[in-house]
Amino acid sequence: MRRIGLAVALVVGLALGALVIGEAQQRGKAPRIAFLAGGSRSGDALLLDAFWQRMKELGYIEGQNISVEYRFAEGAVERLPILAAEVVRLNVDVIVAPGSGAAAAKKATSSIPIVLTYGDPIAQGLAASLAHPGGNVTGLSGFISELGGKQLELLTETFPHLSRVAVISWADFAPNELWLKEMKVAAEKLRVTLQLLELRGADDVEPALSAIKAGHAHALITLRNPLSATHRIRIVQFAARGRLPAIYPDREFAEIGGLMSYGVDVADLWGRAAVYVDKILKGAKPADMPIEQPTKLQLIVNLKAAKALGLKIPQSILVRANEIIQ
Repeated sequence: MRRIGLAVALVVGLALGALVIGEAQQRGKAPRIAFLAGGSRSGDALLLDAFWQRMKELGYIEGQNISVEYRFAEGAVERLPILAAEVVRLNVDVIVAPGSGAAAAKKATSSIPIVLTYGDPIAQGLAASLAHPGGNVTGLSGFISELGGKQLELLTETFPHLSRVAVISWADFAPNELWLKEMKVAAEKLRVTLQLLELRGADDVEPALSAIKAGHAHALITLRNPLSATHRIRIVQFAARGRLPAIYPDREFAEIGGLMSYGVDVADLWGRAAVYVDKILKGAKPADMPIEQPTKLQLIVNLKAAKALGLKIPQSILVRANEIIQ
């Protein structure tokens, strides 16, 4: 009888809990978060999927027990301050954003918690330190200083004949500046000339690609930033048309036909960002939540793209690849 009584009490308790949650949501008490990014929703689709998959595991379902506001600058990053102001006026519970979006959000509010999905929080002035952020920003750092140099090393190891490499970066993105610094050091050691193409807006993409062609670059490196992510199809197709060996920052580039990618597993970071959102919604303070660093670096090789370009990838590279696209 005691077991039956406990079981009944448990069922009643769960039912009452569900009723309270349901009533809270009906009163408009369901938490509301916002996404703020410089890219596009379609361009960030895989990252959003990773975030929502983890949120689902934590008990949140978009449109049911949590509401969402999406704001994407579609590559026009100069619009981010306007979009950030919109989000702040909505008084959301948490803002989720990569580096450029987080920077715009921080300038717009010092009270709404901001969860960084990717970026360099120290260089971008978002936090006092990784261990003790001290403000309203916490989350994930996607910055590894040696990444730029490592991309160049992998490219020249794969294709030893290279002597002139074009590099696409975003002029206003702090991580790109630091990666370029490391890449220049590596280029001097490898005796490679870098052709730097710094984008400032979407209108710079096509002129940059034309400059690469006119400059007779032997290969291409694309650094991760909102502009390159938004226009990755154009960039990958340009390299394919010009039969240009290239290494990109994310698996998304390799999946659409890019030859190689090497960088942080950004989808993993977005999934981990969901844990921060959950903790903040349950009362945790961003100032007290250490910012985590990347734990996964991925080398992905697209052999189908290599075959189309008439290129052979050395076995020394293939054995180190985390994934090979056949």
